[in-house]
Amino acid sequence: MTPWLAIGLVLVVGITLFGLIAIYFVGDPQQIRDQGLTPPSAQFPLGTTQTGQDVLAQLAYATRGSLQIGVLVGILATALSAFFGIYGAYRGGFVDEAFSLLSNVFLVIPGLPLVIVISGFVPRDSRGLWTIVVVLALTSWAASARVLRAQTLSVRNRDYVAASKVAGEKPWRVIVVEILPNLLPVIASQFVFAIIAAILGEAGLSFIGLGASNSSTLGTMLFYAQNGFALSLGAWWWFVPPGLVIALFGMGLSLVNFSIDEIINPKLKNLRRYRKRARQVARMERELARRGTSATGTRASRSTVSEVSPR
Repeated sequence: MTPWLAIGLVLVVGITLFGLIAIYFVGDPQQIRDQGLTPPSAQFPLGTTQTGQDVLAQLAYATRGSLQIGVLVGILATALSAFFGIYGAYRGGFVDEAFSLLSNVFLVIPGLPLVIVISGFVPRDSRGLWTIVVVLALTSWAASARVLRAQTLSVRNRDYVAASKVAGEKPWRVIVVEILPNLLPVIASQFVFAIIAAILGEAGLSFIGLGASNSSTLGTMLFYAQNGFALSLGAWWWFVPPGLVIALFGMGLSLVNFSIDEIINPKLKNLRRYRKRARQVARMERELARRGTSATGTRASRSTVSEVSPR
C-alpha cells in the first residue's frame, strides 16, 4: 500500500465514520437556543449558529446527507455509464451507434447550467433528495460511458470472448462473466470520481438555494452560513467546518482514485518507482560529493538512473 493510498483511506474512512456514527452522540441540530453565534467552547465544540443551533450536530447530520447523496449518485451514474458503454459496445451496430449518439449529446451539453436549469424548474416542495440524485446522475454518466465503450471494444474481440459466443452463451452472461471483470478497475475509478463530482455538485446547488428541501447536507450548511452573514460577522466556526470536510473528503477520494489509476496503468507504477529510485540516487550523489568522491562515481550513479528510466 502506497503512502498516498493510506492517507486517502484514512481521510475517507474517518469522515465516513463521522457521518455514520456521530449523529448518535450529538443533540438535535435544529434546536434553537438563546446562545447565538457563540464561539467553540466545552459545551459546543464547534460553536453555535445565529439562532443558537449546535454546529457540531449540524455538521454530523450534514456529512451523512452529503455522503448519502454522493454514494447514490455514484451508483446510479456508474450503472448508466456501464449500461450505455459496455452493453452498447458489445452489441455493436445500430444499438452502439444510438448509445454513442446519446452519449455525445450529453457530453456537449454544459453540465452545470443543465443541472441548475433542471433544479430550478422543479418546485422546491417537490425537490427532494432523490430529485437531486437523479439530476446529478443524468448529467454525469456520459464521459464514463465513452471510456467504458472504448475498453469494451478492445475486450470483446479477444479469444475467450469469441469462444463464449461460439459456445452459445447468452449475451448477458458473456458481459458479466467475460467482459465485466476486465473493466472492474476502470469502473471502480469512475465510481470514486462520480462520488467526488456528486458531493461538489450538490454543494454548489445547495449553496445557491437549489438543493434538496428535505435533507441536511454540507452545501445547505454553507447556504445558511452565507445567509446568516457568518463571514462578515467573523463566525468562522460556522462555515469553515463544512468546507473543510468537503475539501478533505474530496482529497481523500482523489488520492484513492490516483492509486486505482496506478493499478490500471502500469506505466504510472513504473514512473513512481523511477522517481523513488531517482531520489535515492540523488541522495547518493550528494553523499559522494560531500565525501569528495571523484566524478567517475557520480557518472556511474547517474547511469543507474538511466537504467531504471520508465519505458
